[in-house]
Amino acid sequence: MAKHTDRYDNENLITLAKKDYDQTQKNTLPTEIVELASKGNVYPKSHPLRSGKIEMRYMTAYDEDILTNASYIREGVVIEKLLESLIVTDIDVADIPDVDKDGLIITARIVSYGAEYPVKVTDPKTKKSLDRSVNLQELKPKEFNLIPDDNGEFDYEVNSDTSIKFKFLTKNMTDQIQENNAISSFLLHAITQVNDSRKESDIEHFIRYTFLAKDSKSFRDYILKNSPGFEYSYEFEGEDGSAFTAGFQVGADLFWV
Repeated sequence: MAKHTDRYDNENLITLAKKDYDQTQKNTLPTEIVELASKGNVYPKSHPLRSGKIEMRYMTAYDEDILTNASYIREGVVIEKLLESLIVTDIDVADIPDVDKDGLIITARIVSYGAEYPVKVTDPKTKKSLDRSVNLQELKPKEFNLIPDDNGEFDYEVNSDTSIKFKFLTKNMTDQIQENNAISSFLLHAITQVNDSRKESDIEHFIRYTFLAKDSKSFRDYILKNSPGFEYSYEFEGEDGSAFTAGFQVGADLFWV
Protein backbone atom coordinates (compact mmCIF):
# COMPACT_ATOMS: atom_id res chain seq x y z
CA MET A 1 0.00 0.00 0.00
CA ALA A 2 1.39 3.39 -0.99
CA LYS A 3 2.19 5.82 1.78
CA HIS A 4 1.06 9.45 1.90
CA THR A 5 4.73 10.46 1.87
CA ASP A 6 5.21 8.57 -1.40
CA ARG A 7 2.44 10.65 -2.97
CA TYR A 8 3.96 13.87 -1.69
CA ASP A 9 7.37 12.85 -3.03
CA ASN A 10 5.85 12.14 -6.43
CA GLU A 11 4.08 15.50 -6.44
CA ASN A 12 7.34 17.25 -5.56
CA LEU A 13 9.14 15.41 -8.36
CA ILE A 14 6.46 16.44 -10.84
CA THR A 15 6.67 20.06 -9.67
CA LEU A 16 10.46 20.06 -9.99
CA ALA A 17 10.25 18.47 -13.42
CA LYS A 18 7.80 21.15 -14.57
CA LYS A 19 10.10 23.89 -13.26
CA ASP A 20 13.11 22.36 -14.97
CA TYR A 21 11.19 22.07 -18.25
CA ASP A 22 9.96 25.66 -17.95
CA GLN A 23 13.50 26.93 -17.32
CA THR A 24 14.89 24.86 -20.20
CA GLN A 25 12.34 26.34 -22.58
CA LYS A 26 13.00 29.89 -21.35
CA ASN A 27 16.72 29.34 -21.95
CA THR A 28 15.98 28.95 -25.67
CA LEU A 29 14.52 32.48 -25.91
CA PRO A 30 16.66 35.33 -27.28
CA THR A 31 18.24 37.64 -24.71
CA GLU A 32 19.73 41.13 -24.51
CA ILE A 33 22.75 42.33 -22.53
CA VAL A 34 21.63 45.61 -20.95
CA GLU A 35 24.05 48.26 -19.70
CA LEU A 36 22.96 49.61 -16.33
CA ALA A 37 22.52 53.36 -15.90
CA SER A 38 24.63 53.19 -12.73
CA LYS A 39 27.45 51.42 -14.59
CA GLY A 40 27.27 48.89 -11.76
CA ASN A 41 28.76 51.35 -9.28
CA VAL A 42 25.85 51.15 -6.82
CA TYR A 43 26.52 47.48 -6.04
CA PRO A 44 29.10 45.87 -3.74
CA LYS A 45 32.27 44.70 -5.45
CA SER A 46 31.24 41.05 -5.01
CA HIS A 47 27.79 41.54 -6.63
CA PRO A 48 27.24 40.18 -10.18
CA LEU A 49 25.85 43.55 -11.30
CA ARG A 50 29.04 45.41 -10.36
CA SER A 51 30.05 44.59 -13.94
CA GLY A 52 27.53 47.21 -15.07
CA LYS A 53 25.60 44.74 -17.22
CA ILE A 54 22.60 42.47 -16.84
CA GLU A 55 21.06 39.86 -19.13
CA MET A 56 17.34 39.87 -19.90
CA ARG A 57 15.29 37.60 -22.13
CA TYR A 58 12.48 38.61 -24.47
CA MET A 59 8.87 38.60 -23.30
CA THR A 60 6.42 35.93 -24.44
CA ALA A 61 2.61 35.99 -24.53
CA TYR A 62 2.68 34.11 -21.23
CA ASP A 63 4.64 36.95 -19.60
CA GLU A 64 1.95 39.39 -20.70
CA ASP A 65 -0.34 37.82 -18.09
CA ILE A 66 1.84 39.50 -15.47
CA LEU A 67 0.83 42.91 -16.85
CA THR A 68 -2.86 42.14 -16.38
CA ASN A 69 -2.66 40.22 -13.09
CA ALA A 70 -5.23 41.91 -10.85
CA SER A 71 -3.43 40.90 -7.65
CA TYR A 72 -0.09 42.31 -8.85
CA ILE A 73 -1.77 45.53 -9.97
CA ARG A 74 -3.53 45.89 -6.63
CA GLU A 75 -0.28 45.35 -4.72
CA GLY A 76 1.72 47.62 -7.05
CA VAL A 77 4.29 44.93 -7.89
CA VAL A 78 3.66 44.44 -11.63
CA ILE A 79 7.06 45.78 -12.72
CA GLU A 80 8.94 43.78 -10.07
CA LYS A 81 7.18 40.57 -11.09
CA LEU A 82 7.84 41.26 -14.76
CA LEU A 83 11.54 41.88 -14.14
CA GLU A 84 11.76 38.74 -11.99
CA SER A 85 10.44 36.77 -14.95
CA LEU A 86 12.65 38.39 -17.60
CA ILE A 87 16.03 38.77 -15.89
CA VAL A 88 18.37 35.90 -16.72
CA THR A 89 21.32 36.99 -14.56
CA ASP A 90 21.28 35.12 -11.26
CA ILE A 91 20.38 37.98 -8.91
CA ASP A 92 17.56 39.01 -6.59
CA VAL A 93 15.45 41.74 -8.23
CA ALA A 94 14.99 43.24 -4.75
CA ASP A 95 18.71 44.12 -4.79
CA ILE A 96 18.33 46.38 -7.84
CA PRO A 97 18.06 50.07 -6.83
CA ASP A 98 15.29 52.10 -8.41
CA VAL A 99 17.89 54.15 -10.30
CA ASP A 100 18.66 51.12 -12.49
CA LYS A 101 15.12 49.83 -12.98
CA ASP A 102 14.05 52.49 -15.50
CA GLY A 103 16.57 51.26 -18.04
CA LEU A 104 15.49 47.64 -17.59
CA ILE A 105 11.83 48.55 -18.03
CA ILE A 106 12.59 50.61 -21.16
CA THR A 107 14.60 47.71 -22.63
CA ALA A 108 11.79 45.24 -21.88
CA ARG A 109 9.36 47.53 -23.69
CA ILE A 110 11.65 47.95 -26.73
CA VAL A 111 12.40 44.26 -27.26
CA SER A 112 8.77 43.29 -26.62
CA TYR A 113 6.71 45.88 -28.51
CA GLY A 114 9.15 48.13 -30.31
CA ALA A 115 10.78 51.49 -29.61
CA GLU A 116 8.01 53.87 -30.70
CA TYR A 117 6.14 55.21 -27.67
CA PRO A 118 3.24 57.69 -28.03
CA VAL A 119 3.28 60.70 -25.70
CA LYS A 120 1.46 63.98 -25.19
CA VAL A 121 3.52 67.18 -25.04
CA THR A 122 2.67 70.87 -24.91
CA ASP A 123 3.77 73.10 -27.78
CA PRO A 124 5.58 76.05 -26.07
CA LYS A 125 4.36 78.47 -28.76
CA THR A 126 0.67 77.56 -29.00
CA LYS A 127 0.30 75.94 -25.54
CA LYS A 128 -1.68 73.18 -27.23
CA SER A 129 -1.35 69.52 -26.31
CA LEU A 130 0.18 67.54 -29.17
CA ASP A 131 0.21 63.81 -29.88
CA ARG A 132 3.76 62.82 -30.66
CA SER A 133 5.95 59.72 -30.41
CA VAL A 134 9.34 59.03 -28.86
CA ASN A 135 11.92 56.56 -30.10
CA LEU A 136 12.86 54.93 -26.81
CA GLN A 137 16.14 53.68 -28.26
CA GLU A 138 17.31 57.29 -28.50
CA LEU A 139 17.01 57.89 -24.75
CA LYS A 140 20.40 58.37 -23.13
CA PRO A 141 21.46 57.64 -19.55
CA LYS A 142 22.47 60.59 -17.42
CA GLU A 143 26.13 61.09 -16.67
CA PHE A 144 27.08 59.20 -13.53
CA ASN A 145 30.57 59.85 -12.26
CA LEU A 146 30.41 59.17 -8.52
CA ILE A 147 33.17 56.85 -7.32
CA PRO A 148 31.96 53.96 -5.13
CA ASP A 149 33.77 52.05 -2.41
CA ASP A 150 33.84 48.25 -2.29
CA ASN A 151 30.33 48.23 -0.76
CA GLY A 152 28.79 50.26 -3.58
CA GLU A 153 28.48 53.25 -1.23
CA PHE A 154 29.50 56.87 -1.76
CA ASP A 155 31.20 59.55 0.32
CA TYR A 156 29.68 62.93 1.12
CA GLU A 157 31.20 65.65 3.27
CA VAL A 158 28.62 67.49 5.37
CA ASN A 159 31.18 69.88 6.86
CA SER A 160 34.79 69.86 8.05
CA ASP A 161 33.84 67.74 11.08
CA THR A 162 31.35 65.31 9.55
CA SER A 163 31.43 62.96 6.60
CA ILE A 164 28.86 60.33 5.71
CA LYS A 165 28.46 57.38 3.38
CA PHE A 166 25.24 56.75 1.49
CA LYS A 167 23.66 54.30 -0.93
CA PHE A 168 20.88 54.44 -3.50
CA LEU A 169 17.64 52.85 -2.38
CA THR A 170 15.92 49.73 -3.65
CA LYS A 171 12.12 49.52 -3.98
CA ASN A 172 11.91 47.59 -0.72
CA MET A 173 13.67 50.44 1.07
CA THR A 174 11.54 53.07 -0.66
CA ASP A 175 8.38 51.20 0.38
CA GLN A 176 9.52 51.38 4.01
CA ILE A 177 9.76 55.17 4.02
CA GLN A 178 7.14 56.48 6.41
CA GLU A 179 4.74 58.97 4.92
CA ASN A 180 4.58 61.14 8.06
CA ASN A 181 8.37 61.18 8.46
CA ALA A 182 9.38 61.03 4.80
CA ILE A 183 12.62 63.03 4.99
CA SER A 184 14.11 61.51 8.14
CA SER A 185 12.96 58.04 7.09
CA PHE A 186 14.62 58.46 3.69
CA LEU A 187 17.84 59.63 5.33
CA LEU A 188 17.83 56.68 7.74
CA HIS A 189 17.68 54.28 4.79
CA ALA A 190 20.14 56.15 2.58
CA ILE A 191 22.88 56.97 5.11
CA THR A 192 25.03 53.96 5.97
CA GLN A 193 27.79 55.59 8.00
CA VAL A 194 28.45 58.78 9.94
CA ASN A 195 32.16 59.45 10.39
CA ASP A 196 33.47 56.08 11.64
CA SER A 197 30.20 54.63 12.92
CA ARG A 198 27.81 52.33 11.06
CA LYS A 199 25.53 51.81 14.07
CA GLU A 200 21.90 52.55 13.22
CA SER A 201 21.46 54.22 16.62
CA ASP A 202 24.33 56.63 15.88
CA ILE A 203 22.97 57.40 12.41
CA GLU A 204 19.51 58.05 13.85
CA HIS A 205 20.99 60.31 16.56
CA PHE A 206 22.87 62.26 13.88
CA ILE A 207 19.70 62.75 11.79
CA ARG A 208 17.60 63.73 14.82
CA TYR A 209 19.97 66.02 16.68
CA THR A 210 22.96 67.02 14.50
CA PHE A 211 22.00 67.09 10.81
CA LEU A 212 20.88 70.69 10.27
CA ALA A 213 17.98 71.25 7.86
CA LYS A 214 20.08 73.26 5.41
CA ASP A 215 22.72 70.53 5.34
CA SER A 216 20.06 67.84 4.95
CA LYS A 217 18.58 69.66 1.96
CA SER A 218 22.00 70.10 0.35
CA PHE A 219 22.64 66.38 0.78
CA ARG A 220 19.27 65.39 -0.74
CA ASP A 221 19.87 67.79 -3.65
CA TYR A 222 23.28 66.19 -4.17
CA ILE A 223 21.72 62.71 -4.37
CA LEU A 224 19.02 63.91 -6.76
CA LYS A 225 21.55 65.67 -8.99
CA ASN A 226 23.87 62.68 -9.10
CA SER A 227 21.34 59.85 -9.33
CA PRO A 228 21.76 57.49 -12.27
CA GLY A 229 18.84 57.18 -14.66
CA PHE A 230 17.63 58.35 -18.03
CA GLU A 231 17.12 61.78 -19.55
CA TYR A 232 13.41 62.01 -20.26
CA SER A 233 13.67 64.91 -22.66
CA TYR A 234 13.23 64.72 -26.41
CA GLU A 235 13.10 66.92 -29.51
CA PHE A 236 9.58 67.21 -30.92
CA GLU A 237 8.05 68.93 -33.92
CA GLY A 238 5.76 71.85 -33.15
CA GLU A 239 2.54 72.79 -34.92
CA ASP A 240 4.39 75.18 -37.21
CA GLY A 241 7.06 72.62 -38.10
CA SER A 242 9.73 74.08 -35.83
CA ALA A 243 11.49 71.89 -33.26
CA PHE A 244 11.33 72.18 -29.50
CA THR A 245 12.75 70.10 -26.65
CA ALA A 246 10.46 68.98 -23.86
CA GLY A 247 10.35 66.48 -21.07
CA PHE A 248 7.86 63.64 -21.10
CA GLN A 249 6.65 61.04 -18.66
CA VAL A 250 6.75 57.27 -18.99
CA GLY A 251 3.33 56.22 -17.80
CA ALA A 252 1.54 53.05 -16.75
CA ASP A 253 0.64 52.56 -20.43
CA LEU A 254 4.26 51.83 -21.40
CA PHE A 255 3.43 48.20 -22.18
CA TRP A 256 0.08 48.88 -23.83
CA VAL A 257 0.39 49.34 -27.57
